[in-house]
Amino acid sequence: MILEMNNIRKHFDDMEVLKDISFSVDSGEVVSIIGPSGSGKSTLLRCATFLETIDGGEIKYMGKTAAHTNDSGNAVYVSQQELHVFRNYCGLVFQHFNLCPHYSVLKNLIDAPVHVQHRSKDEAIDTAMELLQKMGIADRADAYPYQLSGGQQQRVAIARALAMKPDILFFDEPTSALDPELTGEVLKVIRQLAEEKMTMVVVTHEMPFAKAVSNRVLFMDGGVVVEQGDPHDVFDNPQEERTKQFLRVFER
Repeated sequence: MILEMNNIRKHFDDMEVLKDISFSVDSGEVVSIIGPSGSGKSTLLRCATFLETIDGGEIKYMGKTAAHTNDSGNAVYVSQQELHVFRNYCGLVFQHFNLCPHYSVLKNLIDAPVHVQHRSKDEAIDTAMELLQKMGIADRADAYPYQLSGGQQQRVAIARALAMKPDILFFDEPTSALDPELTGEVLKVIRQLAEEKMTMVVVTHEMPFAKAVSNRVLFMDGGVVVEQGDPHDVFDNPQEERTKQFLRVFER
């Protein structure tokens, strides 16, 4: 098991954003998370990748505990040094790319492997160029983000996440900032990674894509997992009324 999140709770001030959420991701599995805006999907990903701290529950990677709830009911994390190891297990691709604008494409890819993982610059460059080739943008290695289309920038962002050699890759609505033509470019890359058995969790509004690529789909609303299961069961025969209401919008 790559990831286990058990009984996750998260508040922002008086608002309870995640309410006792549990799910797991096995090696090679693609899990899509769908649901309306404000349902807690992005917050769940940020908690899984340690960009946000949980208020309660348990987070495990590779069977090892990164955070748990103590006897007082509060979440306790491992030390910062140990957390660094856990962060290396996962990568996150943001919806708005989050590339460093003053770095070239190549430098965006090699900076963290060299300075965070302490890999040699030559190795980092070799890995980066292989990934850019895979993304179909090796000829843009010396370009800067502003010189790229949105689809190219998102492919650079995916390559940057893969350059860290994560065990699991998270996508937070990776196509929401793109027009339909560029959306196809990015979904093609994610589909290719799925075929290669890359372990992924994808928050998405692209329902046909989620149905075609996922091993499992979670439908979230109001900070809870309303329904989850095989994508064909969830999309073709949802059991919960709230799931049916949500999916009807995409059938119009």
